[in-house]
Amino acid sequence: MHGVITAAESGAKTSTKGASAMCWMCDHPGSTVDDYLDEVRGKVSRRGWTVQYVESPRMPFAYTVGLSGYDLPELLVTNVSPQRALRVLNGSAEHLLRGTQLTAGQQFTLCGCPMLEVVEVDHPDAHMTCAVALYGPIQALQLVWADGHGRWPWAADFCDRESRQPVLGSRARAA
Repeated sequence: MHGVITAAESGAKTSTKGASAMCWMCDHPGSTVDDYLDEVRGKVSRRGWTVQYVESPRMPFAYTVGLSGYDLPELLVTNVSPQRALRVLNGSAEHLLRGTQLTAGQQFTLCGCPMLEVVEVDHPDAHMTCAVALYGPIQALQLVWADGHGRWPWAADFCDRESRQPVLGSRARAA
């Protein structure tokens, strides 16, 4: 779980020491993974879900933990800031809990966010370890974002080739 930053509630701040964010395990030396999972369980029980941000120089990403408890897929987004991850994931989770269905290939927008396309995550167990630790095998959907020109990461000129967005499943065409 090293390198993981939890931001549970909307607008929650990530833990910091100095100017850089730290993971929960780093901020709580001597704690165990079980202690961390207890912390996540508490956040899920208070809000219904939490957002797990994983900081990585190769591929930062964030995902929900707790939607599986409602028989819904967990959500994931790659290569965005913690703040944008909270906006996208919390906004989408709220829509799911109100009955909105997300299906692979579907495109939609949230207020203040770019166009998003839903992709089914092929191997959630490889990326969403906290959700899997709490719920066992899970279903997951990635919310893939378009760049400022409306281009998707599967386009050669996505973000003018200056950024990348790993897609963790196969793109489905909307019906």
